[in-house]
Amino acid sequence: MRGRGMRTAVFRTLVLAGLVLLWELATLVAASPFFPPPSTIMTRMHAMWFSGPPGTLFLTDLAIGNILPSLGRMALGFAGGALAGVVLGLAVGLSARAYDYLDGVLQFLRAIPPPALVTVFLVVFGFGLRMQLAFIVFSIVWPVLLNTADGARSVEPLHLDTCKAFRLSHTERLVRVILPSALPKMFAGLRLALSLSLIVMVFSELLPGTTNGIGFQLTDAYATFDLPAMWAGIVLLGILGYLLNELFLIVERRVLGWHHAAQQLVG
Repeated sequence: MRGRGMRTAVFRTLVLAGLVLLWELATLVAASPFFPPPSTIMTRMHAMWFSGPPGTLFLTDLAIGNILPSLGRMALGFAGGALAGVVLGLAVGLSARAYDYLDGVLQFLRAIPPPALVTVFLVVFGFGLRMQLAFIVFSIVWPVLLNTADGARSVEPLHLDTCKAFRLSHTERLVRVILPSALPKMFAGLRLALSLSLIVMVFSELLPGTTNGIGFQLTDAYATFDLPAMWAGIVLLGILGYLLNELFLIVERRVLGWHHAAQQLVG
């Protein structure tokens, strides 16, 4: 298994290197100012964000003033949306009546594109951090809530009957049976919410009233026609999305190790 994982990693690296090389050649041949080559983009990324002193982990003042606030907003919004989604999802999923009554409403709210409600958030919360956090939380809470509710409803009836036979309390049932059964679907919702939180974080920083962040830098680069800086921001977002997804998968494999092992035995 370890050798197979190593071969997969090497293959992925080679594919990525090949695609970047093709990108480099295509942009050099096209010679378009709107599509700078990756070498130019990486040089600009280094100069803008990663050419600082060792004491700041080589981060420049521009990186500390924009990348870190963006990640902070994303982390706070993701934490708030994930917590609200898990708590509300368990409450809805554990009550058949509540699920029947609220399923239509939840599906309706989930289907509303968050950007369509930007004006509402601006009126309620005004410009600034509160609006951005509320926007992120509202955008990501639905996949977590609905997946958690579905996971809580999918607990095997035999397991619940066993809990009753052993006279477990409601808290013991929740911790020992319901949560472990709901965790796989819960993590599926959290993974979707993580990628979504990066997207809506950038969107919230494109709105008026924002003074820092990756989205703010993208707007500034576009306004000044600094295309290498704009592409640097786009590439940075792709790298951040990939790294966050990989970190989440590491956590998921550790937490759900028992679930993956059981699936392999069944398979």
